[in-house]
Amino acid sequence: MPEKNPKPAARKPRTDALRNRERLLNIAKQAFSRHGANASLDDIAKQAGVGPGTLYRHFPTRDALIEAVYHAEVEKLASAAREYAASKPPLEALRSWMLLFIDYFEAKHIIAPALNTLPGGPTKLYEGSRGATFGAIDLLVKRAIKSGDLRRDVQSYDMILPLIGVALVPSNPDWLQSAKRLVEILINGSRPR
Repeated sequence: MPEKNPKPAARKPRTDALRNRERLLNIAKQAFSRHGANASLDDIAKQAGVGPGTLYRHFPTRDALIEAVYHAEVEKLASAAREYAASKPPLEALRSWMLLFIDYFEAKHIIAPALNTLPGGPTKLYEGSRGATFGAIDLLVKRAIKSGDLRRDVQSYDMILPLIGVALVPSNPDWLQSAKRLVEILINGSRPR
């Protein structure tokens, strides 16, 4: 017997809705960077050129918006790995992604105060993003090994853990430059002899 009220098929979001969401995320990232977790959601909506109803349709709570900003940054890393693998030579793709990863950590430091306001802190967010991050670098490291640009004994963790270490302890104002130099050190130290 056929179902009386079948559920309609889920529609893909409209292009303008996707644009609004992306604009909201970019503006929110800037607002949380400048004003912390208490940035005005009404101001975020206004700067994005949408009404508060549009903001709340996409992000029903402040916490949902903060989490979405973080997830958007992680997704940029994952999609960049795929894009770089498709468009750049293996070593250049790896180098570009590692530099982007450093930029991601810089953004993470900027929005950290907002992330720290989430119930239970940001630990679950960080753990949830770990798989996407390690999957991205693993793709690029394996590709560089296969091409002969990196030694066969290099592991993906060898390339990313030192970057995480440097990024977690930005003890001086030039940590960003130090982290970018570390990318070159890691790549050069991992090349075949």
